[in-house]
Amino acid sequence: MTKRESISRYNLIIKLLKRKLCTFDEIEDYLARESEIHEYNFNISKRTFQRDLADIRSIYGIDIRYDFLKKVYYMDFDQSPEFNDRLFEAFDTFNALNIRESLSEIIHLEKRTSQGTENLYGLMHAIRHKKQVSFIHHKFWDDKPTIREVHPYALKEFRNRWYLMGRDMADKQIKSFALDRLTDLDITRTRFDIPRNFDMLEHFKYCFGIISPNNNEPREIVLSFTPLQGKYIKTLPLHESQELLIDNSKEVRIKLTLFITHDLLMEILSFGDSVMVIEPPALVEEIVETYKSALRQYS
Repeated sequence: MTKRESISRYNLIIKLLKRKLCTFDEIEDYLARESEIHEYNFNISKRTFQRDLADIRSIYGIDIRYDFLKKVYYMDFDQSPEFNDRLFEAFDTFNALNIRESLSEIIHLEKRTSQGTENLYGLMHAIRHKKQVSFIHHKFWDDKPTIREVHPYALKEFRNRWYLMGRDMADKQIKSFALDRLTDLDITRTRFDIPRNFDMLEHFKYCFGIISPNNNEPREIVLSFTPLQGKYIKTLPLHESQELLIDNSKEVRIKLTLFITHDLLMEILSFGDSVMVIEPPALVEEIVETYKSALRQYS
């Protein structure tokens, strides 16, 4: 049996168990049918199937377990729904890009620079073991890079970029550092403890994006969208705090509870004339001033 056959079989097992719980006989029948379709021999014994489960756990980090009461195999999800969704999304992407045929004519990837993912593993190690890190960080708006010493708390993805969230030891503030602007990572031997009264999820609960609130208070924000744009907002909420207030042929109005940050301002502006800010007055004023400033550039 070739390695290609084995990898293809792993993929089929994962796809099947992603949809439903199955007995071994059901998995066996499914693989037999797929053997005819793909012209491969996916037929396996129970012993081979157990080796497959170990390989799937090792390669993909997906744990498949057996329920002795129901006599079925199932995927054991010990992560958040968001993590599981991204895991399977990455799995599907990996398999699509891993085919041997030429992809240039059928898959068009976005052209972009490195996201700094080469430091993901090292930072995850530092976060798990609570080890202080140091690195060189270069902000877009600063001419010179700076050396930072940070207590790493978590990693966060936003707008196709990865960020390290942690406490900057220079001023003891919680900050975000883009991984694509981070170099010369050093995981030190200095250990740290996260303050008992600090909860990273709670700290960023009312944040849109990666800007840390640091002593600000969340505000109730009311936005009115056109009916067409509202369809997108309802299916892909801006934030978990989103509440639907009005939904008719004239508008889709929502309420959010968020810190007012630059990231949020840029998001609202990206909708152009498809959105109008209703509350709070300070945000309305800021949006109006931004549009006036943009208009002056053309006058």
